[in-house]
Amino acid sequence: MSAMSIQLPDDGPCAFCAYLSGERPYTVLARYDLIAVLVTREQRGVSHLLVVPIRHAQTILDVNEGESAALMRGVRAAARVIATVEGSPGIAIWQNNGVPAAQAIGHLHFHVAGTLPEGGTEWGDVEEMSIAETERIAQRLRRGAAL
Repeated sequence: MSAMSIQLPDDGPCAFCAYLSGERPYTVLARYDLIAVLVTREQRGVSHLLVVPIRHAQTILDVNEGESAALMRGVRAAARVIATVEGSPGIAIWQNNGVPAAQAIGHLHFHVAGTLPEGGTEWGDVEEMSIAETERIAQRLRRGAAL
C-alpha cells in the first residue's frame, strides 16, 4: 500500500509485473537487478521508453534508496540513448503518482521520450504498436548506443 493518501488506479493485476515476469509479451530494452527499461507500445515521442522498478512499487513513495538511485540512472541512460540514436532536439521525462495526476497503471514508471519534429510529445490518443514494431525500435536503439 502506498504511503499517504494517494488514490491509486484500480487496474487489476499489474501489467508491468506480467511483462517483467514474461507472462505477457512486451519489449524489454534492458534489464538490471533493480530496474528495467521497456519500449512502450504507445509511442508518444521519437523513441518513447519506460523505466520501471523490477519490484512492484506503486508510486515514487514506495521505492527504497537503492531503487530510487537505480531509477534515476536508468532515466538518464534512456535519455542518452534517445539523444544519441534519434538525435532528438529535446527529451521529455514525466512520471505520475495517483489517479488525479493521471497515473493509469499502478506500478511506478518514468516516461522518457524524444521530442517530436514539431516539438513536444503526443498527449492525445496514439495507436498501439505491435510487439514486432517495438522490437524494431529496440534493435535500432541497441545498435546505436549502449544502455
